[in-house]
Formats: sequence, structure tokens, C-alpha cells
Amino acid sequence: MKFWDSSAIVPLLVEEPASSRCRALLRDDPAMAAWALARTEAVSAVRRKERAGELTREATAAALRRGRALAEAWTEVDALGPVRDRAERVLAVHVLRAADALQLAAALLLVQERPEGWPFVTLDDRLAAAAAAEGFEVIVPAP
Repeated sequence: MKFWDSSAIVPLLVEEPASSRCRALLRDDPAMAAWALARTEAVSAVRRKERAGELTREATAAALRRGRALAEAWTEVDALGPVRDRAERVLAVHVLRAADALQLAAALLLVQERPEGWPFVTLDDRLAAAAAAEGFEVIVPAP
């Protein structure tokens, strides 16, 4: 099982440079874990692309269907209190935005604070650096 940050989930929903690599990672190990709000972040990214004219209404609907299907299948970390507490600690030691700190904190909660050997999939450089510093095996699915 890999923990997937929303930045790596979006290429599974819409075509981006990293899409083929993300799909390959998912084929190799379809067991996903994600923070409870990763789906909302992915929906936000899809809707931004739609508003920017990058996606048609039909492509948007298809992307949102794919997102719902993925979210129904993944292991979701939804313990708000414990994730918030870890995120506040993470923010003290890493230069991250709040949403990224919540992603990392959810992953830490999932692995019971023992990240060694656990894959963390992200396209965000800062989050990748923080996850690596915490001990995760970071996978950046570059195109």
C-alpha cells in the first residue's frame, strides 16, 4: 500500500505529464491510502482545469467519476484530531502549507509514526522533501 498525496491523485483523473507514471504505479500496487480531504483537493484541481478551459464538461464529468471510484476504493485516513495534532508538529519542522502538512500528518498516522519503508507518492517538491525527512520512501512519478 502506498500513501498518495492529492498532487499525485490528480494525474490519475486528468491527463498530465505524470499521468502514465502514476497509472503504472497504481497498476503495480492498487492499494491506495489517502487523507480524507484528498478527494476534495482533487475535485478542486479538476474544477480549476475546467474553468481554465483545459477540460470540457464531459471530460470534467469523467474525471470526477474516476475520482469518486478511486476514493471509494482507497483506505481513507479521516481522524481529524490526531491528524491536526501531527500537522501542527510537522509545521514546526518543515516548510509546508497547511494542506500539505495535513497530507503528511495523515500518512504518519496511517503508519503509526513508523514511516520507514512506507511509500509516499507526491508530485510536490516541498512535501516530498518533508516526507523523506520524516522517513518515508518518497516516490515522485516524474514523466
